[in-house]
Amino acid sequence: MSASTDEPARTGAPAAAPEGAGSAESASTELDQAISRVEHELGRLFARIRVSWREAATTVHPDLQPLGYQVLTSIASGKATSAGAIIERLQTDKSAVSRQVRQLEELGLVESVRDPDDRRARVLVATELAQERVALARSRYEARLGERLRRWSADDLDHFTELLAAFGD
Repeated sequence: MSASTDEPARTGAPAAAPEGAGSAESASTELDQAISRVEHELGRLFARIRVSWREAATTVHPDLQPLGYQVLTSIASGKATSAGAIIERLQTDKSAVSRQVRQLEELGLVESVRDPDDRRARVLVATELAQERVALARSRYEARLGERLRRWSADDLDHFTELLAAFGD
C-alpha cells in the first residue's frame, strides 16, 4: 500500500508543514473550541431541564419524582397509555416505570382501566386531578419559557428552531 501524498514521511523527523497548514490547524482548533462551548451549553440546558421537571413534579405532588412526572405526562397526553409504550417513549427500564405507575396510582393520579378496543387489555389514564395538576405545571413552565423567548426576535426564534431541528436529525 503506498502512502498518500498528503501524508508526511515517517522517518522520525518532523515533516515540513504544507503551505496554509497553519490556517487549517487554526480553523480546526477554533472548531474544536466551538464544539466544546456547545457541549458546555448543552450540559447547562439539560441541567435546567432536569430542574424544570423536578419543579413540575413537585407542582403535581410533593412526593412525585421527575421520572414520575414524565410518566404522568406521557399518560395524560395519550402518547403512551401502557407500560410498554411508556418504556419505549422514555427509553427507561420496566422496573422504573412499574414503580412510577404504582406511585401514580397510589397518589390518585392514574387509573388502570379496560381498553375499550380490546376488553382483555388494560390502559392507563390520568385522573381529573392529574389533568388539573399537569395543566398547572405546564402553564408555569410555559410562562417561564415564554418569558425567556420573548426577549428574542421572531427571526432569531425561527433560526433557533431550524438549528434545533438540524441538530436533532
